Parts: sequence; structure tokens; C-alpha cells
Amino acid sequence: MEITGVNKGVFYMNVKSFDEVVLLQTRFHKVTVQELIEYVVKNAKIEKKTIVGNVNVRAMNFAYELPWYRDFLNNADLVFCDGFGVLLGANLQGYSLQSIHRMTCPDYIENLALACEQQDVSMFLLAGKPGVVDQAIAKLTAIAPNLKIQGHHGYFDKSGAENDSVISQINKFKPGILYVGFGMPSQERWILDNINQIEARVFLPLGACLDFYTGSVYRGSLWLTDRGLEWLSRLITEPRRLWKRYLIGNSLFFYRVFAQTKPDK
Repeated sequence: MEITGVNKGVFYMNVKSFDEVVLLQTRFHKVTVQELIEYVVKNAKIEKKTIVGNVNVRAMNFAYELPWYRDFLNNADLVFCDGFGVLLGANLQGYSLQSIHRMTCPDYIENLALACEQQDVSMFLLAGKPGVVDQAIAKLTAIAPNLKIQGHHGYFDKSGAENDSVISQINKFKPGILYVGFGMPSQERWILDNINQIEARVFLPLGACLDFYTGSVYRGSLWLTDRGLEWLSRLITEPRRLWKRYLIGNSLFFYRVFAQTKPDK
């Protein structure tokens, strides 16, 4: 399917109000967490489908190697930064980004839930192993008791009858925001393959956010996560599964950044 691009309204924040950063032929926006929440909630009240993507080093590597994934990010309505490595790479290319321009879902999901409650915007969580969504909903409704929220785990067949059944459940709820957390690039591929059949307004792929938010997966200490070293904590926790992603993936990303000619500003 073809993503139609940015919205053209006057009652919400237009994506063009955000500075654009282009790194390794993939673009994202210079946006703060509060601006992101405002954008998502406002677009959830508009009769148009909006895609909000995010980039970290892993996403940048996928975008470099997979043209369809790069197109997904370059055609999304808004793309925010979810990785200190990407901030550093962009600054090495001459951009001026600060830590406030990087955000990760577990840090802001409760503020997003509160904003949704205040603006009467509903959320559907589609992610995680069975039970994780229930835990997340319990935590979110504890701080936002009037939040309209439903969910379904992410361990289902992404095609055929089971996929159709999940989409039917989403469509009965008609969420303002559909959170999709299957991990990159599966979640983005699923959105592209199914967006025409889904009755939701904002599509928000956010990976393992709920796993970290519920404590199902250890994220690391605040000292590490606040200093861009969350990857190190995760590597220590799951070295056999993640060593290629971080040791090889991070090195490959920065090699590509250094090899790229700096863009003219």
C-alpha cells in the first residue's frame, strides 16, 4: 500500500513544524516527548490514518539494507528518535540534537495514557506474550482509571484466519491509537500489509515497550538508560541473543555514518 504522507489540517500540529534529519538516506524528526504525545493524541481525533515511526540504531541498519523498510520510515507522518546512537550519528553529520530529542516508550507511556484519558482517546495494545498486555492495562488504568483501553497479545499467526480475528477485535473497538509491538521489522511489515483493513487512526509501532514497562524483560538501571547505555545492560542480560545486534550492529552503523559524506546544510 502507499502511505499518503502528512496530514493537512488546522486543528492539530502539522509534521512540517518539526525539523527533519536525514541520516543514511533515512529521515526522522527533531521532536521532544511532549510534542510527540500532543501530535499522537491530536491525530487520534482526526478521521485519517497516521503512521508514527521511530528510529534507533537497529532501525537504521534495517533501513539501510531493506528498501521497503526505509520507505516505511521516509513516508511515515512522523518519525521520532529512540536511540542515543542515532543522536550521536546525526550530530557527527552536522546536525544539532540533544538528549531531549530522544525518547523511549517505557519512559512516556504513562504520560501518553494520561493525555488519552484527558482527551477521550482510546488505545489498543497489540504486543507481547500472553499476559503482558493484561499487566500493562492494569498498570495504565491504575494511573488513568477512565482510559478506554483494550488489547491482545502479539503471539498470533500474522496471516489467515487468526490474523483476521485479531483485526476484527480491533475494528470492533475502533481505537484512536493502535500500539503494535512485534519487534522490528515485523511490526512495520504487519502495519503495511494490514492498514487498509484496520479501523484505527494512529498506528504506533513500539517494539518491546510493554515488556519493559511491565518488568517482563529487564531494561537496566536508570543510570545506564539515562546515559544511552541501555544496550549494554541488555547485552549483559542476554549476551547470546543480543551480541550480534549490539556489537556488530552498532559498529556497522557508525562505520556507515563515518563513510557517509556530510550533507550540505
